[in-house]
Amino acid sequence: MLNTITHGTATDKSPLLIAHGLYGSARNWGVIAKRLSDERLVVAVDMRNHGHSPWTTSHSYPEMADDLAEVIAAHGGQMDVMGHSMGGKAAMMLALNHPQLVSRLLVGDIAPVAYSHSQIQFITAMRSVDLTALQRRSEAEAQLAEAGVDPALQSFFTQSLDIPNRRWRLNLDTLADQMANVLSFPQTDAVWQGSILFLSGAKSDYVKPEYRQLIRARFPKARFAKIPNAGHWLHAEKPREFEATARVFLNA
Repeated sequence: MLNTITHGTATDKSPLLIAHGLYGSARNWGVIAKRLSDERLVVAVDMRNHGHSPWTTSHSYPEMADDLAEVIAAHGGQMDVMGHSMGGKAAMMLALNHPQLVSRLLVGDIAPVAYSHSQIQFITAMRSVDLTALQRRSEAEAQLAEAGVDPALQSFFTQSLDIPNRRWRLNLDTLADQMANVLSFPQTDAVWQGSILFLSGAKSDYVKPEYRQLIRARFPKARFAKIPNAGHWLHAEKPREFEATARVFLNA
């Protein structure tokens, strides 16, 4: 089963499952998870091939949805679910393939479509870091800077560094090999009738207006909202605003 980090305790409110995006981890969501756990149990996962979860040779959305379903089954059989980017696609696949397991769904800045951009450049940058003599995280960030990685992403990526063991807690080989699956979204005729919010960064173009017809074909009750002055990493750029919006939606 996926590695999990649990915050808070069970209450009369539905527990919340958080699925991170590509190159992320459950730790990335620590602050928001802790804040939301004042009202409910919050469980953040390391997705497969990330963090302390199992490494596999495949990385498809039906498999990731099954991984999340297993976690939900271990926590009582139904949860609210929040997913960002890759985690958002996995969460949508979960709702479509295992509809009975999801109460509400919040999707962070992603749509159920195939994207043409690649994230392979970040794997190249992480592979360029010399791990053999690494003593501290800042040294890795400096090397990522030399590889052209934005400062905000440098600290994000190095949260997945296992410095004592000189390794990344990311299965870079599988993620590179499976990048086409990560960028895609499976064809399906399934429809999920639950409450779902597509929360985007106002400066991001991941959820375009022209995607709404396709989204509503799969998720008829879809609602849409934007966080001002935020990009794709909206939960990291505007954590207070993200938390406040999530709380309102989850308690509706």
